[in-house]
Amino acid sequence: MAAVAHRGAPFLARENTLPSFRAAIAAGADAVELDVRLTRDGVPVVLHDRTLERLWGHQAAVAALSGQELASLAPGVPTLTDALAATRAVRTLIDLSEPAAVRATAAAVREAGAADRVYYCGGPEAMRRIRAAEPDAEVALSWDRAAPVRPTLLEEVRPRWLNYGFGLLTPQLVARAHADGRLVSAWTADRMRTMRRLIAMGVDSITTNHIERLVRELDATGGRQGWSRAVT
Repeated sequence: MAAVAHRGAPFLARENTLPSFRAAIAAGADAVELDVRLTRDGVPVVLHDRTLERLWGHQAAVAALSGQELASLAPGVPTLTDALAATRAVRTLIDLSEPAAVRATAAAVREAGAADRVYYCGGPEAMRRIRAAEPDAEVALSWDRAAPVRPTLLEEVRPRWLNYGFGLLTPQLVARAHADGRLVSAWTADRMRTMRRLIAMGVDSITTNHIERLVRELDATGGRQGWSRAVT
């Protein structure tokens, strides 16, 4: 069972920032999840939203700013390169919700020497693109519907993980994925009752905003025995 920190530790530090990632690692996270967007000049930076408004108080869209302009307006937004350096002690799950960022993201991962500890999640289009850019990449196909994933899509993307919104998961679904040789991850579970239900189902990874809660629960139950932070 892996404990994955959603955008770091957003209740301890601002989400998707270096302090947030460091806080998550200090809390015992096995992996840190982060989001990538591209600036106007193609710099991959770590931010979930399309604009700076919610977190940084500016209405500017990331895609309309150069990397230098972004750094001036919101100096706490890290580049992907800086984020990979900060998370080098654990695995890093990169959420590719912006398919256009795939190639630049993969290139930054290669340049950072981080390919052995990075894996990717996202919808079908983003995962098709990462598979094309990095044929050997570890992929977690995000799925947000009750209908099963099409066999043709599974064959095309070859995901190691099926990444579900936690409310969709059932013991039968987890068992079927395991029988097919795939791991199951669940996002984004914050309540202890939900975490315990998912653990009882046998999911392989839980993503949460409350990483310290999940780590405590897994450590108390021995849920992380045999799971290495360096596993690929």
